[in-house]
Amino acid sequence: MLELYLPILMFLGVGVAVGIVSLGASGGLGRLLKVYRDDPEKTAPYECGFEAFEDARMKFDVRYYLVAILFILFDLEIAFFFPWAVVLDEIGMQGFVAMMIFLAILVVGFIYEWKKGALEWE
Repeated sequence: MLELYLPILMFLGVGVAVGIVSLGASGGLGRLLKVYRDDPEKTAPYECGFEAFEDARMKFDVRYYLVAILFILFDLEIAFFFPWAVVLDEIGMQGFVAMMIFLAILVVGFIYEWKKGALEWE
């Protein structure tokens, strides 16, 4: 009876071992066991560029949102390019024209980003 459950137990054991090893390699095991010290430089905000717990009505640069839109534009383009390239022979001219219209829309978004100055940093 135990021989039926042995592969499942081995699979669970390997899964737990891989989890512990990856936590240890990433430094997450220390966080789990609370063996680390808080460093104010490490906990400082790094994504949005300003303190997160200040007045909600403070002014900030809109370029952060423009860069996010730019990332989405290129991410979408790449996500749709690979499957399209694989089946291009099967979908023919209609699929080619549809992708060119899609790319034209993305180019319009890219030109908008360029004109707004999202690609220029000080």
